Amino acid sequence: MAKKSKGNRQQIILECTEHKNSGMPGTSRYVTQKNRKNTPDRLELKKYNPILKKVTVHREIK
Repeated sequence: MAKKSKGNRQQIILECTEHKNSGMPGTSRYVTQKNRKNTPDRLELKKYNPILKKVTVHREIK
């Protein structure tokens, strides 16, 4: 059975902002979903970064 429509839920990737600026090797990324009707702008969540071993801000990337 084929899908009827694309829907409002969209899969996104969250990347750590502190890790990106620190210059350390590796990346901390999470995959999640968001509703594009309710949150059209970029999503920011606090998530755990295992390389820095602390909770940091992760921002949506395209």
